[in-house]
Amino acid sequence: MKGDTFFCFFERKIGPRAGRDWLFVVPTGNPFRDKDFLDVIMANPAPSSTAKMSSQLAQLTGASLTCLRGGRVVLRDLSFEARAGRPLVVTGPNGAGKSTLLRLVAGLVSYQAGTLAFQDGGGSAVSEETEGHLMHYLGHQDGVKPALTVTENLVFWQNLYGHAQSVAEALEELGIGYLAEVPGQFLSAGQKRRVNLARLLVSHRPLWVLDEPTASLDAEGAEIVRRLIESHSATGGLTLVTTHLDLGLDAQDSLVLERLSGPPLEVSA
Repeated sequence: MKGDTFFCFFERKIGPRAGRDWLFVVPTGNPFRDKDFLDVIMANPAPSSTAKMSSQLAQLTGASLTCLRGGRVVLRDLSFEARAGRPLVVTGPNGAGKSTLLRLVAGLVSYQAGTLAFQDGGGSAVSEETEGHLMHYLGHQDGVKPALTVTENLVFWQNLYGHAQSVAEALEELGIGYLAEVPGQFLSAGQKRRVNLARLLVSHRPLWVLDEPTASLDAEGAEIVRRLIESHSATGGLTLVTTHLDLGLDAQDSLVLERLSGPPLEVSA
């Protein structure tokens, strides 16, 4: 509704990845309602998140995945494997389906054929109810509330997802400690991107799903992204990341997507 800002929680009921809970923010700018919902989260913080969660996710496997968007096949018979401790870097031209793949993994897009499996350290399948609680998803949108300060934005997500690193420490690591009390509406695109990346640190989740995390960043920011991914991998974390740039990672697996062409197709599950 125009003129209001609200947070909406819902349980996914459709598609092959049903059961995940997500938070959606509709940024329309009413600071009073912002405060109401922020107060709810502040009063009911999630438990502290710990590195123990890393042991709960060892591998992510996609097999023969096919996904349609707008009646056209974007991904066809795609298989891949992402392992803890070794980032999977997804590349390809515009329109090849990189963002679609990440949104599919995050449960935001349904697929019409194939399987997607999360496995723990013992080789057992992770339940669908648990999958959403094991990942950070950073997409193209900045997700920064304009009426809240940088600190308030991160405290909100920390109280929602659980505590790991302090907000102050995360901001310093991202090189934006000086922006702690600045409202989101006054940040540049690159600064908003750094705030988003700080979410990875204030709450621990073993799977990072990052869609072009270096977008809008300068060379220093891109180097910070490299260090974050390397550090996450070194502690047994799993990263699925799309990029058009060489991230300069010491060790990585690669998945190259090609843009598909042709008329709309019908795919049977």
